[in-house]
This record gives sequence, C-alpha cells and structure tokens, in this order.
Amino acid sequence: MYRLTSTFLIALAFSSSINAFSPQRPPRTITKSKVQSTVLPIPTKDDLNFLQPQLDENDLYLDDVNTPPRAGTIMKMLPKETFNIDTATSLGYFGMDMAAVVSSMTLLNAIVTSDQYHALPLPLQAATVIPFQLLAGFAMWCMWCIGHDAGHSTVSKTKWINRVVGEVAHSVVCLTPFVPWQMSHRKHHLNHNHIEKDYSHKWYSRDEFDDIPQLYKTFGYNPRMMQLPFLYFMYLALGIPDGGHVVFYGRMWEGVSLQKKFDAAISVAVSCATAGSLWMNMGTADFTVVCMVPWLVLSWWLFMVTYLQHHSEDGKLYTDETFTFEKGAFETVDRSYGKLINRMSHHMMDGHVVHHLFFERVPHYRLEAATEALVKGMDETGQKHLYKYIDTPDFNAEIVNGFRDNWFLVEEENIKRE
Repeated sequence: MYRLTSTFLIALAFSSSINAFSPQRPPRTITKSKVQSTVLPIPTKDDLNFLQPQLDENDLYLDDVNTPPRAGTIMKMLPKETFNIDTATSLGYFGMDMAAVVSSMTLLNAIVTSDQYHALPLPLQAATVIPFQLLAGFAMWCMWCIGHDAGHSTVSKTKWINRVVGEVAHSVVCLTPFVPWQMSHRKHHLNHNHIEKDYSHKWYSRDEFDDIPQLYKTFGYNPRMMQLPFLYFMYLALGIPDGGHVVFYGRMWEGVSLQKKFDAAISVAVSCATAGSLWMNMGTADFTVVCMVPWLVLSWWLFMVTYLQHHSEDGKLYTDETFTFEKGAFETVDRSYGKLINRMSHHMMDGHVVHHLFFERVPHYRLEAATEALVKGMDETGQKHLYKYIDTPDFNAEIVNGFRDNWFLVEEENIKRE
C-alpha cells in the first residue's frame, strides 16, 4: 500500500511539472447567438438589370474565341479538293463566258446596225437596246470574274495560261489592263481592311470628315451619286486612289522595276489597241452603244460587288498595331444576290471570305463547298459569329443607299487602333 501511494504521488508530481512548462490554453467560452431572418421584397425588372446588366454579344465569348483562327487552322476545316486547280474546268468556264460575251454583243451590234433600228425615233432606239446592253454588260462582268481568277493564278498552275486568259478576259473583253490591275489588286488582298495600306478605295473616319481636303469633298464626296457608273473608269484611267493603270504614276508604282513596267505596258497596249480598232471600225455612235454602255454596266457590277463586300455596319478597320491578315479577311462580307446570279458570277459575292483567306490557292468553282465547310468548322469551334454573311436580294438599292449615306466613311469606333 505504501509503495502504491508513493508511486502515485511521484506520477502526480511529474505531471504537474510538465504542465507548468506547457503553454496554457484559454478556457472555452460558449456564446449563444440569436438567429434572425429578413424577408426581402420580390425584385423588379429594374433591380435585376442593376444586378445583372444586359450582356453584349461579345461578352459571351472568351478572347481567344473572338480572335480569328490562323490560316493553317482554317485549311484543316476545308475539303482537300478545295485547293485543286483544274485547268480544264477553268478553261471550260472561260469558254462559256466568252461565248456569252460574243453572242450578246454580236446580237446587240446586229440590232444597232439594222435599218429597222435606225428608222425608230431616238427614245424607241434606246428602249430597244437597253435590255441587250444590260445583258452584254452582265456577260462582260462574268468574264471579268474569270480574268480575276487568272490574276490570282487560279485558272491554271501553268503561268502562261493564266497570262493568256487574263489578257483576253481583262485587257481585251473588259478593257482592263491585266498586269497593272493584277498588281494593285494583290496589294488589296495583302492589306485588306487596313485603314491606310488597303487598295481599291480610300477609307476615312467619319469623325475626321472636316480634315478631308476640300478638293476631295468638292469632286469626290459632293457629286458621289453621279459618279457611281464611272468610278471604275476613274480608278483605271485617273488612278484614284491607288495610281494609274494606263499611265503609270501613283503609290502602286513606287519601287516597281523597269522590267515590270514594260510587262504592264503590254497589257495597256492590248487594251488600247482593242478599244481603238473597235472605235475606228464601228464609228463613235455604234462603238458607244455596243461597247461602252455595256462596259459601264460591267463597271456598275464591279464597283457594287467590291463595295458591298467590304462595307457592313459592324465592319472593322485596323492599323499597323492591330492588323493581322486573318482579321482583315474576316471583315470581308459574303453576300447572296440570289443563287442564279451567284453562280453566273462565279461565287464572287457569296464566297468572298474564303477567297480572301486563300486568294492564290482556291479557284472560283471550289468556293461554294469551301464556304459551307468554313461555316461548319467555325460553328464547331464556337467562332461562327466572326463570319459575316448578308442576304442582299435588293443589291442595286443596297449600293445606292450605302454609297449615298456612307461614301467611304466609317465610324471611328469601328477603327481598331490599339
């Protein structure tokens, strides 16, 4: 008993000494809380808008989804045959359009040179030929599209075939010097939607309208509606805004070699010889009615399509700091003018986004299928909102209203400067 008591006392003493040197825990404090509840009123629509503001379309996407994919990524979305340039197919379309031009202009010339036509009073003469002039001008526009393919080397993989088709389609039929046009048009594709470096037409910020030189306002902006049918002539002959395509001057000729200028002069000579020989053989009146009025119809189609492809309410422009090739390409607008016109125009209007992405790789007869694949691929990656498409059945009204209201002016907020 004594030993057990002694052992217990020693253990108790040892435990006390340990506690003396150990940190003391604060005593536990038990508090009581009173649970309260508050009944909130049902929020109104204004309250919800304050708590959760309306989202813009772009707020639904991450930044990388708003950035266009690189060209290499897009290539994987498209069918392999997209990039197959078949010379026989291209020449088939060239032959069909040549037949349409020759037949329509031959018919028009036969009407104009007939005794029945000359017996009519002037108003009836005009009423008689206008439908045939519109038809011949549209045929020339379709041929221009074939020359456009040749300018991009997508008629054939053989260089001289592209050159021959381009000279015939553009320099002869459309009185458009092929090589000068090819030069300026390529610069347009390399700088599409760049506010300073783009070719084909000049861009202006609407906020800086007062800073535009008065000469441009007097002879450009003010009479803009009267100029619509003649703007292509002004572009080629007067060199507004890129430089002359007949007389070599302006920014498009800066740094161009003498050899290249000589090559371009051949195209100019072909166009001038064609126009001169027709004029001399037909006479001024018949040459004007049979050739030049249809050429103005071609000019209308060309300017209308070009303008509407690159103008939309939300279209953006870029500077050196913000421009990329893919960004510019996706600001191009695909428009439908109706299935028949789209096809006869070689999908110039409804396949233009793909054309701008691969302008030296895809022939016109591959654009329709490639565009469908592009839209599907962009949808799968959540980027379909970057693709621009506008159904434009009233295309003549669209160009008249758009050019009247906007000219070449764009909203400052649509210019991405940084």
